[in-house]
Amino acid sequence: MKEIQQNSAFIYIKKLVILCCASLLMAVNINTFIHTGGLYPGGATGMTVLVQRIAEKYWSVHIPYTVINIIMNAFPVYIGFRFLGKKFTLYSLLVIMLTNIFTDLLPTYVITYDTLLISIFGGMINGLVISMCLMENATTGGLDFISMYFNVRKGVDGFNVSLGVNVIILGCAGIVFGWDKALYSIILQYMSTSVVHMLYQRFQQHTLLIVTSEPDRIAEKIHEICHHGATILSGEGAYEGVEKKIVYSVISSNDRVRVTKAVKEIDPKAFVNVIKTDRIQGRFYQEPTE
Repeated sequence: MKEIQQNSAFIYIKKLVILCCASLLMAVNINTFIHTGGLYPGGATGMTVLVQRIAEKYWSVHIPYTVINIIMNAFPVYIGFRFLGKKFTLYSLLVIMLTNIFTDLLPTYVITYDTLLISIFGGMINGLVISMCLMENATTGGLDFISMYFNVRKGVDGFNVSLGVNVIILGCAGIVFGWDKALYSIILQYMSTSVVHMLYQRFQQHTLLIVTSEPDRIAEKIHEICHHGATILSGEGAYEGVEKKIVYSVISSNDRVRVTKAVKEIDPKAFVNVIKTDRIQGRFYQEPTE
């Protein structure tokens, strides 16, 4: 019992440390790349930066980042509490508030004035921060809540939806401040979304076709590991003419390594074909957010 409590405490502390580091990295990215390049990162952060710059341009008023960002996150946070889970939303609120505080406190630091480099590396850092938060069951706020809603509730790749919404936001920025920065910001958004797709694979699926002599045990192991079912098909080996069994299953990409390892332990001679799945229809178990 004591060991379980220690492990739980370690996991909790690890989560907090990672989320704090992600918040700090996001603030550094805003104050270093985003402000230097005059870009717009999209989502609530991009809207916050856009409102700040409009206020400074037309009214010569500097509004603190925190004030605007809290307002921008009000509705997305409601979506989180209503549909995604209280713990998930509370951890996300921690990230949002820490990012706000760090952004207002940290000084602006210039690494490069090359807008293309800023777009590429700023987008990569932004995607890394988002992925760090998602892997710890949290978000950076804003459109990330909306993306998670579409992923969890609608079975749609919400990060592509988020990219589309961000293009609209950047279009507004282009109308007000000029198209060069807005177009560079689209590059930043594309890089960010690409990094998230590469690092965070919870809502991506893989199809498994497993030729094996232990179909029942493998099907049970798949259900034990990731709560997904399987279909056992009959076949015949073309070379030897021997009857074969094929286990067909679609699993989350996060479970792919564990499942394939377990299959090899059960049947070292099993032939496993892993296929990236573009879209599925029908019932598919998705581990809920807390």
